[in-house]
Amino acid sequence: MTVPAAPDGEAPASASAAASASPATACTATAAAGTVTAGTADAGTAAGPAAASAAGAVASGTTAALPGLPQALSARARTLAGAVRRRCADLARIESPSGDAPRLDALAEELAAGFRATGATARREPGPAGDHLVIEWPGRDESLPHLLVVGHHDTVWPVGTLADWPVAEQDGRLTGPGVVDMKGGLAVLEGALALLADLGQRPHRSVRLVVVSDEEVGSPDGRRLVERQLRGAAAVLGLEPPHPDGRLKTARRGSTRVRLTVTGREAHAGNDAHDGVSAVDELVDQLVLVRGLAGQPGTELNAGRISGGSRANVVAGRAEAELGLRFSTVEAQRRTLDNLARLTALRPGARVRTEVLSSRPAWPERTGNPLLRHVRSLAAVLGQQLDGAPAGGAGDTNLPGSRGLPTLDGFGAVGAGAHARHEYIRLDQLAPRIALLAALLAVPLPRLRDRGEG
Repeated sequence: MTVPAAPDGEAPASASAAASASPATACTATAAAGTVTAGTADAGTAAGPAAASAAGAVASGTTAALPGLPQALSARARTLAGAVRRRCADLARIESPSGDAPRLDALAEELAAGFRATGATARREPGPAGDHLVIEWPGRDESLPHLLVVGHHDTVWPVGTLADWPVAEQDGRLTGPGVVDMKGGLAVLEGALALLADLGQRPHRSVRLVVVSDEEVGSPDGRRLVERQLRGAAAVLGLEPPHPDGRLKTARRGSTRVRLTVTGREAHAGNDAHDGVSAVDELVDQLVLVRGLAGQPGTELNAGRISGGSRANVVAGRAEAELGLRFSTVEAQRRTLDNLARLTALRPGARVRTEVLSSRPAWPERTGNPLLRHVRSLAAVLGQQLDGAPAGGAGDTNLPGSRGLPTLDGFGAVGAGAHARHEYIRLDQLAPRIALLAALLAVPLPRLRDRGEG
């Protein structure tokens, strides 16, 4: 699918025509209904007395002005929600499983086109299993450190899932493979930037979005791209879905994928069994030991995949298991991985190898969390109630969070069922999320760290 952007100086004939394209095009059409002239937040002004009054309700002095009326942000977001809903559905219909480079690259080009329509520059960064994206929007004050947003366009769903689970709307929900994790988050961000463009606004500071193609397998290559953009960032936002009740994610457990490979010696299972060394038997015994290690405080284990052997009448010469480990603390992660690295074979002639496939450090909860306070204040001005809580899963925000950078995740579409057949997003929560993200990008950040500009 190609997003048809309006030619320069030419608006779509109607809002309904634009809505069938992309959020950016839909915003161009709604602008005909009357554009709010936004105040300059840098100068501490607003678009009028009503906006100044509403902004004055924000607790933090660093959010003393909103870029235009809060009512206009919310109203325009409601108008745009239909286009964002359709955009999410269209993105979900482009299947993009991790490792499928041609499909991931096709989706990357589609995403780049949509974000360019909001005024961004976009480039593709080659990756071994599909291209990543780096997308940038200029800010009103380019001297400020950038705001980094992280997301991904790969999903856990194999090609062909749409055949028996098509994208569909029912009872106020949009369901389908990848709608909440995280096609919805990408569509919401596109809508928020389109909304700002519609109001004649740019983000307060430059915004960089990194969309990686391998997040669902631990970002083994995408991590380098995220890490590169962390340098000089004022704060980091994640587009993963929030908690099902809408709360943002303020911390994450560490996560590591480990491959345990056992090499034995093949032999005829009937005539020469004594000459063989069963890799399968060795692996089973090693997994019993590993489960004991995972029983230590702060560590959880999931044996996600096991394979080995060739035939029932052949002593298995090779076996392997892929383990998913989660850690509540950096100390638990280090201790468990050290123990796994020291595994040795229990049988003469067998060999055991431990390989870390991907690893994300634990992101601990931050005391006070000024970034969360700031977002809660913005939400209150928009008539929303919002809070945050730690999350059990891991993602690309683990990296900045573990390093103490001001980080929040969960700015994607509200819903539930990630990685499950009941995955869905709530359609009634699209507009509030669009308005919140638009406000967050447009309003100056308060000081978030003791040193340096926030």
